[in-house]
Formats: sequence, structure tokens, C-alpha cells
Amino acid sequence: MVASPSVLERVASLPWPGIASFRQRILLRGVFLLLAVATLAMAVTLLQEEKALSYRNYQTSFRKTQEQVSSRLHHPAGQLALLNPAAASVPVTPLHPYVLPYAAIDFDDASKVQQAVETTGCLVQYRQYGAVCVAVGSNPWAGGFIYIAGRFASDDLVGRSPGERDLRGTHRVRVTLDMRGQTSRWVAPFERMDRSDGGGATSPSAGVRGRLAGFIDTDGPDMLGVARPVRDFRGWAWQSSPCIDAADSATTGRCRKGTFFSIRLPVEVFREALFREPRPDWPPADLEKTLLRVEVYAPGGDASTPIFDSNAEGATPPFSLNDLRGLLLPGETLRVKKVGGSADLVKLAAVTDDAPEAWPWIDRLIRQLPVEGFDTALEAKDVVSTALGSYEVTLTGDVRGVNRALASVATRMSWFVGAMLTALAVAWLVVEVGIIRRIAELTRRARAVSAEVRSEDGVRHFNVADLRGKDELGILASCLHDLLQRVNEDVRREHLRAERERDTWHAVGHEIMSPLQSLMVLHGEADDPSARYIHRMQQAIRVLYGSASPSEAFQSSQLRLDTLDLNEFLAHVATNAQEAGVASVRFVAGSSAGAVKVRADEYSLEDVLTHLLTNADRHRAPGSDITITLEVTGDRASVRVHNAGEQIPAELFERIFEYGVSDPKAATGEAGNTTRGQGLFVARTYMAKMGGTVTARNEDGGVTFELLFPLAG
Repeated sequence: MVASPSVLERVASLPWPGIASFRQRILLRGVFLLLAVATLAMAVTLLQEEKALSYRNYQTSFRKTQEQVSSRLHHPAGQLALLNPAAASVPVTPLHPYVLPYAAIDFDDASKVQQAVETTGCLVQYRQYGAVCVAVGSNPWAGGFIYIAGRFASDDLVGRSPGERDLRGTHRVRVTLDMRGQTSRWVAPFERMDRSDGGGATSPSAGVRGRLAGFIDTDGPDMLGVARPVRDFRGWAWQSSPCIDAADSATTGRCRKGTFFSIRLPVEVFREALFREPRPDWPPADLEKTLLRVEVYAPGGDASTPIFDSNAEGATPPFSLNDLRGLLLPGETLRVKKVGGSADLVKLAAVTDDAPEAWPWIDRLIRQLPVEGFDTALEAKDVVSTALGSYEVTLTGDVRGVNRALASVATRMSWFVGAMLTALAVAWLVVEVGIIRRIAELTRRARAVSAEVRSEDGVRHFNVADLRGKDELGILASCLHDLLQRVNEDVRREHLRAERERDTWHAVGHEIMSPLQSLMVLHGEADDPSARYIHRMQQAIRVLYGSASPSEAFQSSQLRLDTLDLNEFLAHVATNAQEAGVASVRFVAGSSAGAVKVRADEYSLEDVLTHLLTNADRHRAPGSDITITLEVTGDRASVRVHNAGEQIPAELFERIFEYGVSDPKAATGEAGNTTRGQGLFVARTYMAKMGGTVTARNEDGGVTFELLFPLAG
């Protein structure tokens, strides 16, 4: 908006404020110029370049770590670690079952068993060629067995002859299971089943294959006469032909061969749970407390000393999630949790150097140096799917290690840092004392304006005279002080105007009420038709009496709602409409011939209909009728006032029920009357207070206003 010439002349006539008004601005620019020079001096040094280079190297290393971790966990050995997160926190011996990523193991096939245990890496390694894996399948419906697979070194296997009861002359496997307070023990002697070539002769190159028949162990050599083999105990043993150590064999003449065995161990607790409801939890929660011991005995010798014992010292556990810590670089953290779960199964952090920095403030400064992407958190997520659900693996990086590496370089630039800190200190002091303090005080006082303008005193309590001065803030405070003084005067004048208007309404109401009381005495008989209109005039005066404005009066008015028969009421309104100056009004009861009861204020509803009829009369076609129709639909009553004639203009259609909005022709008196845009506003206000609504719509050849009421009761 262009200012008027008089205003421009006043501004031009003001005296020049002098150099003092620009003092704060010049000083502030000078301080920040020094800060920019110091920042530029540091930006062109080796620090920023080295930081960017170190950060790129760190990103490359981070991606490499993420690939390694993801590769390990997607491997079956990694899935084994995910399915057994607690395995790393319990001792490796005695053995406890691992949950395999497979539903079960085909224990009858040597190659399949070897592939399964070696691929998953579930073997616990021992010295002297020994290894054993104890596991359960990932699906309880596979039978609820414990699988034992492993290897040991021995001389040629000696099998049990049919019917032989004394096991001291055979190779045998003893399995001990401690589970839920109970101990079970089986002994499985080797029973040879020679392989044959096509001609029926035994093929020595094929090795030795045999069965491990399981019996309940009575802890004695002669146990087979009191028990038959356990039906669900299945085991196999395969001994290879070559010697494990050919050089040792040539020296000692003893050929020790490798034997691989596979056992399916029946567990009644698991199997019984399969037939109970609800479905059993799998894997069982107490797998870490289920302990197993596998011993292999050779024929003859010391029967109390096994050639292989799974409780032997020096056992190396399988891969676990804790082993991933070695892949992490300083500052990296690995978290693993089950998808949909809230708690982390494991959280691993790389070992970092916590040595204190000689200049900790330099490290904080380096973190502020701008490097693209440096402030972005390094995070990589991966989802590993297993037989028992999916696991979310999150790797996060910490770039603080990059900052620490640059601390030694930053030490040589301490003079530049000192210059920048000095500039910052000066700038802070000047801004805080000279500008920010005054702005804060000015803002604090300005906040009181919104509260004070609502009070009768206006903003007279707001005063910034003490903040005026010759600089920019002082000039702003002076202008604001003068402006608010003018606003205060305008507010006081508005209060006075409102009070005078309220007094005027009081006086008008008082003067009209007196003659109305006299008229009511003259026309107080119940059968006097004039009494009804006098009552309506009294109600209208009571609504407006003492209000600041008509709209405020209508909105704050209180109505008395009584049960009213619309059929009888509308017939009366249509009959007496001509007395209100509206001729040719017809009432059509529609489908509602009986009484239609609604809750309404009789006089207010008559005012509503009078305004609608007057509006319809003003806009109807000459000689046409105004029709009032009553319909009942469900629990609502509908009153329609229709007139044939001109329709509501599109630009006024959405605003006709607002106060002060009227048809231009009616407002200028072309229709014979003038209006202030008050009738439809009163109709909508009274209908809302009676629980109803009023709407308008243009129809072919005219306009219809519709009143909707909820039926009484």
C-alpha cells in the first residue's frame, strides 16, 4: 500500500537519527565478520578435508561390517545362533540341545546327517577328532526327539553278536539325559551290518556300517536279558576305511579310524506334550537346563574310561551371536531382536578406546565441523527369516571415533580455535547485553497486549517508554508505544459507544414496554385475537431489552418449550397470515391428518413462520399462493414454506441465514419494504434453540424453506 503524500512529508521532515541508531548493527556485523574469517580459516585447513575423508572410510568399513554380519546370519550357522541366543551364556558342557533351523534330521542317511550338522555348525569340537551335536528340530510335530550326531576315533569297531548279553567285548555308546529333575540313561551297543558289492562279498573300501540298538542302561555289563531294545531309540554308526593319521599308523602300527554316528533319542516329555491342548510352546523354555552326556566305550580295557566323553574339558562351542563382536569396528553396535518383539535378544558393542582426550574441547569443536552426511546416523537393518520366525538385525555406527582421530591434528590449530571462540564470546556479550536483553524485555511486555485489549481498561497498562532510545530498538519501542496509546484510545471509545448503544436499547425497551402493558390490560381476554400479537411484541422487546446488539440479543434469548400440535398451529398461522399483511397463504396437512406433537415455543415459532412468510411474500410471483405443507417422516416432522417466483441468487445462497445479509432489492425498498437482513437469522437462531433446523433450496419456479422438528416423545 502506497503511503499518502502527507505521511511521506512527515517522514521526510523528521531529523536524521544520527550514527548512534546504526551502532548496534555495525558492531554486530563487525563481530560476525570476525567469526566468518575465523570459520573460513578453519574451513580451508586440513581438518575439514581429513574429517570428510575419514568419514568416507568409516562408511566403507561400516558397509563391509554389515555385509559380513548379514552373510553370517543368513548362513544356517547364523540361523542356529539366532534360534539359540541363550547358548552363549551357558557352559558348553554338559551338552544341551540346540534348536536346528530344520524341522528334523534324516538320521538314517550318513551324508544327510553330516551335511546338516556341518552346515549349521552345531558340532561341539573336542581334541583327538571328537565332535558331537545335540539338537531338536524346529517343528514339534516332527516327533519331539533329541538328535545326537558326532564323530570319534577308534580302532576297528567290534559289534555285538546276536543274543550276546555281555557288552564288555563290544563298542557301545552311553547317553545320559538330565531333564526336569529326572535322569534317563541308555546304552547302545554297535551291531555290525556289512555292506556288500554286487557279487555279495564284503567291500572293505566301503567301510563299516552298523546299527546302535538302544537299551535302558542298568549300569552293568549283562543288561540285555532284562529288557528289549527301546523301540523309538534309533542309531547308526559308520566307520571309514582310511586311517585318520597315516604317519602315526606307520610308526605305531595302530590304525585309528574315524567313526560317525547318528542317534534319535526319544523324549517322552516332548512327545506327551504333542497330544495336549493348547499347542505346546516350541522350542521348550527349559532347553538350556536339559543336559546330555555322550560316552563311547571300547571293548575290553578299563570299562570306566570312555574313548570319547562329551563332558571332557577343552570343548569348543559352536558359533554364537557373541562371536559377531569380533566383526564390529570401534563405535559399532549390533542389536538382534525378533520381529514383532520389543526386547533385544542380544546387544553387542565393539570394544572402544576410552582413553581420555588431552583437549576435550577440541573434540567437541571437531564435531561441529560441517561434513555432508556426517550428522546422519549410520544404521543398517536386515531381516533374517528362520523356521521359527524372522529376526531383525540392526547395525549402528558411531562416528565419534573419527573425531577422536582428528584431535591430534586439531591441536596444532588451537590458535585459530582461540580466535573463533574470542569472536563468539564478544558477539554473545554484545548481542546478549545490547540487543537480546532489550528484545526479551520488549517481547515480554508486548505479550501483555493480547490480554489487556480484552479488558475494559484497554492497553493502558502497557508501557515501553523506558526502552525508547536512539538506536533501532529504541526507535521501534517509541513507535510501538505511540501506536499502542492510539489503540488504547480507540478501545476506550469503542467501550463508550457500546455502553451508549446498550443504554439506547434500555430506553427504547422501557418506553415500549409501558404502552404494551396498557394494551395488554385492554385486550387481556383469552378470545381477543389482539392479545396474541401483544404477547409476541412483549417477547420481542424482552429479547432485545438490555442487549448491546440485536444479534447478541437473539443468540442469548431463552425460550420456553412446550408440547405443540403443528397441525392446529399451522392452520391458525395460515388463517391469520392476512392480518400480518401476507395474503393467499394455504396450509396443506399432507399425509399427517392427525395431531403432530413437537416441542417448541409457540411465539418464537410464530416469529419464525412470520419471517419466512414475509420473505416469501416479498419474492413470490404476483397473484400466486404461498403454500405451507406438513409432512411426518419417521420421528421427524417437516414444515415446508413454498412460494412461486424468483430464486435465491447463487452469490447469496450460502449467506442468507447470516445476520445483516439481505436481498439488495429488499434492502433498498423496491419491494415495498426495507429489511436489515435480520429475519432469516432470527429463524435459524430460534429453530436451533428449539432443537430443529431450517434450510432453503431453489426449486423449479420458486423457493422452498424447510423446517425440521423432532417429534415429541
